[in-house]
Amino acid sequence: MGKNLPNILTVSRIFSVLIFVAIASVAHTDAISSVNCIVVLRVIAVVLALLAGLTDLLDGYLARKYNWVSDFGALMDPLADKIFVTGTMLMAVEYRITPAWIAIAVLFREFMVTGLRTLAAKKQIVISADRWGKLKTALQMTMLGIAGIAWAIDGGSDYLKMESWFGIRIWYVWMAFMTGIVLVTLLSGLGYFIRYRKLFLNND
Repeated sequence: MGKNLPNILTVSRIFSVLIFVAIASVAHTDAISSVNCIVVLRVIAVVLALLAGLTDLLDGYLARKYNWVSDFGALMDPLADKIFVTGTMLMAVEYRITPAWIAIAVLFREFMVTGLRTLAAKKQIVISADRWGKLKTALQMTMLGIAGIAWAIDGGSDYLKMESWFGIRIWYVWMAFMTGIVLVTLLSGLGYFIRYRKLFLNND
């Protein structure tokens, strides 16, 4: 059980994302007229997404501390992260919390790195997340957590666009933060391709 715990957490993160998307979709429709019910569903969805994000930190911590490392975990953990990011980013775009170009840039990097990992796996090479990749994940989780809280408050976009902190519109701070995350995300992906360029370059 112990050695498989990180893998169990990884798989649970995938199912948590599916449940989160389902609840978030229901909470953002006109099918529910009760404001209190909508708020409760949004809070449940956000808490579920945050717990899913925390499992990423926990399974990585357990794998490193107790050396519960496996090929399954090395491959599935990044995949679970991408499912989480894809699901939450698409929901954020739908609710106008995140501009579409932010989501496209982030998902472009995620799927390009997934392709690189698939190529590496065919050559029996496992590409694990490096420090930049972990920083990227942490920043993305922070961004999605803020977006989720804003969405739970009033649907997201109105709060971020209309409210101000110390005379500064939150939306400008939010855009600057997201732009920084995109830069880190793209650079971290570029780092993988530079480091493992022998996988796709013909050196014969």
